[in-house]
Amino acid sequence: MTGLVETGRYNSKSEVLREGERLIQERETRLSALQASIARGLLDMEAGRTTTAEHVFDRLEAKYQAMQHSAE
Repeated sequence: MTGLVETGRYNSKSEVLREGERLIQERETRLSALQASIARGLLDMEAGRTTTAEHVFDRLEAKYQAMQHSAE
């Protein structure tokens, strides 16, 4: 922490601590959003609201083949 102040990147140790706290809060917010997304996905899976990987890959293949043909 001292090195960050000595190099001039921050003006004081309290600035370093505030930045650290802000980064932790951002990480916690992202983690909460990820956990909520996982929970929604699990609920969708349990309710049968899923798409097989095979179906997704088939759609992607058709999409990219169509794009290739339109570029020719």
